[in-house]
Amino acid sequence: MDKDQERRGPGRRAVVTGAAVVATAAAVPAVLHATKGAEHASPAEPATPVRNLASPTPHTRARGDDRPNILLVVTDDQPKDTEWATPQTVDWLGGHGVTFERAHANTPLCAPSRASIMSGRYAHNHGVLDTRHPYHLDQHTTVQRQLHNSGYRTGLFGKYLNYWHTGDNPPHFDEWLLQEPVAYYNGHYNDGGTVRNIPGYNTTVIKNRALAFLKSSRTDRRPWFAYVATRSAHEFNIPEKKYAHARVPEWPGRPSVFETDKADKPAFLRKAEHGLAAGQALRARQLRTLLSVDDAMRDFRDQLRSLGQLENTLVLYTSDHGLCWGDHGWLRKSVPYRPSLEVPCRLSWPARGLDRGTSDDRLTGHVDLAPTLLDAAGITPDTPHDGHSLLGTGDRDHLLAEWWWNRQDKEPIHTWATYIGRSEQYTEYYRTRLDNNGRPTDGDGKVLFREYYDLRADPYQLTNRLHGATPAQEARLGIPALAKELNAARRAGS
Repeated sequence: MDKDQERRGPGRRAVVTGAAVVATAAAVPAVLHATKGAEHASPAEPATPVRNLASPTPHTRARGDDRPNILLVVTDDQPKDTEWATPQTVDWLGGHGVTFERAHANTPLCAPSRASIMSGRYAHNHGVLDTRHPYHLDQHTTVQRQLHNSGYRTGLFGKYLNYWHTGDNPPHFDEWLLQEPVAYYNGHYNDGGTVRNIPGYNTTVIKNRALAFLKSSRTDRRPWFAYVATRSAHEFNIPEKKYAHARVPEWPGRPSVFETDKADKPAFLRKAEHGLAAGQALRARQLRTLLSVDDAMRDFRDQLRSLGQLENTLVLYTSDHGLCWGDHGWLRKSVPYRPSLEVPCRLSWPARGLDRGTSDDRLTGHVDLAPTLLDAAGITPDTPHDGHSLLGTGDRDHLLAEWWWNRQDKEPIHTWATYIGRSEQYTEYYRTRLDNNGRPTDGDGKVLFREYYDLRADPYQLTNRLHGATPAQEARLGIPALAKELNAARRAGS
């Protein structure tokens, strides 16, 4: 048992309870609270005109409004098994919260996964299928709109959606420091409507602005929602200078890194040749950048404690997707294997008893996050969700993950969809590719390859049991029923 497990106690099923707080009555007339000023100022280049995509209409906090504040932290490309770099985060949200042991990205690609986090919808429903078409997201479906319209003060700090025009203000946020393109040092930001360069390390810059947003709650009594999205731990990894040479513990790899016989894998993966050394180097680079994220989480906790808001703030920490460290020869995301799909996910909310260091082994996905936050705020969603709130007892027996081959990828990875069950995973690859507008119109959709893994007997997905299987063997594995379930999930809600 590792130290983190010792702190959390034995792995056990802990259903998250403490259902939603009832929403308050109609908001009183709005009052604008100025929160930007000298404490935010940084040297800047001349301002660039911006386009307003939304007109914020803030609300003052109704008397007796005891809804929780919400802090959502989303890292970039952070797989599981990175706890060494985030001990303070694990101590806070793992030791004093709930760890979702089977949390998944529903699409292992940055913009689609973030759109799922914001909307509670699968990518085939929200429409952001690659990283180049962020405006496909219907902003009416977002959690920030529903929180904002119900009286929450909303803030965005860091990464929003890839290829978002820096000069466009993010809809339904009262305050923001949006970086695009995202860089580790000396980034280009939309700072509350002014486009400028700000010196400094990405994690520190957005942390400081988020802290100022939290601090302004001393005078602005509305409940708040802060969305903090770091560059860490995305390639090319540049650690903060103080951590540039941090000593990272050795990693011996896992069985999937040493897989030599890949005849049962799809053609593109058979050609992948990244091994242990490449995986170790990538892991070390990622961990060094995450040390600064852990510092930010420490500072958020200290700020909440000093404000007297630690008890009634729901804090949720996750990553947009995982990453392979040489697993099956692969050194990226985008594949339907556990290192690419599984993400860290921890939640703490002491006021509702979610501070006991428990584990929850339900099958969860990014589509569950927006329903959870709205449930906590006592808001009935007014747009459809594919997920469900994690605050109740709702469960599922399978989860959908999906990915589309897009024109950024020169290699023919192919589009795929996968059925993730409690103990098995079934995947189909399709002859489909996104067109220049990010729509799946190229190809006939024919199934090109299939995989089935027994996740209990084969957690590292080494043996594709459909390789050379007869129809009778497929029937014994339940493949016809799984294929039908997968097909239904791919079309649900569309």
